[in-house]
Amino acid sequence: MPSSRARSVRATTPSVLPGSLLACLAQVPDPRHRRGVRYPLAGLLAVALGAVVAGARSFAAVGQWAKALTSDDLAAVGLGGAPEASGLRKLFARLDAKALDLAVACYAWCRVRQVAGRLVLAIDGKALRGARSATQGAPHLVAAVHQGTGAVVGQVAVDAKSNEIPALRELLAGFDPADLAGAVVTADAMHTQHDTAKAVADAGACYVFTVKGNQPGLHRRLKALPWADVPAHSTTQRGHGRQTTRTIKAVAAPAWTGFPAAAQVAQLRRTTTRAGKKTVEVVYLVTSADHLDAPPATLAAWVQGHWGIEALHWTRDVTYDEDRSRVRTGQAPHVMATLRNTAITILRLAGWTNIAQANRHHAYHPSESITCLLTS
Repeated sequence: MPSSRARSVRATTPSVLPGSLLACLAQVPDPRHRRGVRYPLAGLLAVALGAVVAGARSFAAVGQWAKALTSDDLAAVGLGGAPEASGLRKLFARLDAKALDLAVACYAWCRVRQVAGRLVLAIDGKALRGARSATQGAPHLVAAVHQGTGAVVGQVAVDAKSNEIPALRELLAGFDPADLAGAVVTADAMHTQHDTAKAVADAGACYVFTVKGNQPGLHRRLKALPWADVPAHSTTQRGHGRQTTRTIKAVAAPAWTGFPAAAQVAQLRRTTTRAGKKTVEVVYLVTSADHLDAPPATLAAWVQGHWGIEALHWTRDVTYDEDRSRVRTGQAPHVMATLRNTAITILRLAGWTNIAQANRHHAYHPSESITCLLTS
């Protein structure tokens, strides 16, 4: 791996604590020939991640940011010099992106498990539109986000000849069953499938799925239930120039839903008023959580919290300009998306609510970015 000659010093072996970010990154297989290895892969990944924490969007930006690091910063992650953008580009194109996903998921999961409260995971997919080319479609990734913190605790790539539905089941299969026991999984209408519900239930977790037009028969029968006779729970929120009232009603799941372990069905009505204009959206839910574990107010909170994964997508698209990224070679688009997820996770866990502001702060203080990686 080439590096800046002016900055090159002897590589060091940093003190690595079990479960730390460097320890997790060290589990990723190195695709380089041992004879040509100059710096450890974990250190190179850490520097690239530090650059993304500071807002880097491209390999050129990563290389430029790395040159601003002091020799002590570089030594802290085991490097004797700043890596060049061209070397990182070639390395990331060959990297095992799946192994990287597993490594950073382990790191995030250990920290999320320390957060009190029930584990609630929002799962959804996103295409890397900028990586589309004349010969290949846009890579598509499915991620699991912890609703309480916004941390990304898992990600898998969608097979080019498949879709998100089996990818969600693959993502769930990657978790330790002991970790999923008692958890809640929320997903949009695409994943309202019997097999997916069974996979969640078999893992010992509860599902909360939305029912829309892709399940026309079920949607029609849920809509026909006597909701007017069911007690309602309502909340109203004001902000961002609008007022939103959410009204939810829940009843025991009829046998005809056909979903494994289904315990409740619900109607959720969202009434939004903006500039005097009112819009109403009604959706239906099916869940395996019973009325004791998930009364209407709790169900509504889980559904609202699900859209936190849209905040992740928005941040990647707007703050990191992901959809216009020109990284296209090999595994590099997937790897860069994983680094963005991990950077957002680290910043969320550190208490940052504005990722763009956090990026600017760490861009002005490169050493703090390295410290953040080593102490988070």
